Amino acid sequence: MNTQSNRKTIVIVGATGDLGGRIARALVRRGASVKALVRHSSDLDEIVYLRNAGVVVEKVNFENITELVSAMRGASCVVSALSGLRKVIVDLQTLLLTAAVTADVPRFIPSDFSIDFTKTPEGSNRNLDLRREFRARLDASPIAATSILNGMFADLLTGEAPLILFPLNRIVYWGDADQPLDFTTIADTAEYTAAAALDDTTPRDLRIAGDTLTIRGLREAASQATGKDFKLLRVGGLAVLDFMIKATRTLMPASDEVFPPWQGMQYLRNMLSGRAKLDPLDTHRYPDIRFTTVREVVKARK
Repeated sequence: MNTQSNRKTIVIVGATGDLGGRIARALVRRGASVKALVRHSSDLDEIVYLRNAGVVVEKVNFENITELVSAMRGASCVVSALSGLRKVIVDLQTLLLTAAVTADVPRFIPSDFSIDFTKTPEGSNRNLDLRREFRARLDASPIAATSILNGMFADLLTGEAPLILFPLNRIVYWGDADQPLDFTTIADTAEYTAAAALDDTTPRDLRIAGDTLTIRGLREAASQATGKDFKLLRVGGLAVLDFMIKATRTLMPASDEVFPPWQGMQYLRNMLSGRAKLDPLDTHRYPDIRFTTVREVVKARK
């Protein structure tokens, strides 16, 4: 069900980032009044870009709860598209949550945008553990909340995610080649989030997948998209991946990095185990959104 209204005001935090900017522009296209809260030190070019897209930009001190409350008054939903570690995902989002409640904003969409971390073992993924911690605070507050869970960003398959080895025409994996995996592009995630922000009837969690493929399906999609014969390369079982994560984390702690190499490996481990599979899917809740397949993402690779 979609109960959108072009009179709604949506406050978004994190609009100077890729995902947040896409969400803000998608909201404008859907007729919303969009206000982006940015730091005083935010890049001027990013601010001009947002304003040219029809977004109202308001500079605030994120440590000043009074400023946050004032900026949020009259909004029907606050959307967080922030990226970071504890100071951002837990501490800053808690400030935003407190401000939203004080300003009588009825709904809050946190910066989750991930696999289903409600099903993953605690301690198996540092970044998802932080989201789980903030989720507990959000659920204890008197505000309606909706998390958007989208699997892996499909865009990463042609970049940072090491599953498709294009120079070798190989699909590398650990564990079971028949385990279904969920992928959604950043653009599609943003479009869906915009629709959800304008929908007063959303449940606590919305699970979406632009495409769901096994490792074998990923091989087929890559082969069809490139015209080359990709083959499977099984490195070992999940225990091997566990060892690699432990070794990499020991050699490269990078505790201040949001996405060190071992963090991506943890994410793959969660996906390949099947524990984080999105089910049931709410992909078709907004039928006007056409989702991009993995094959299309690979085909568009430059």
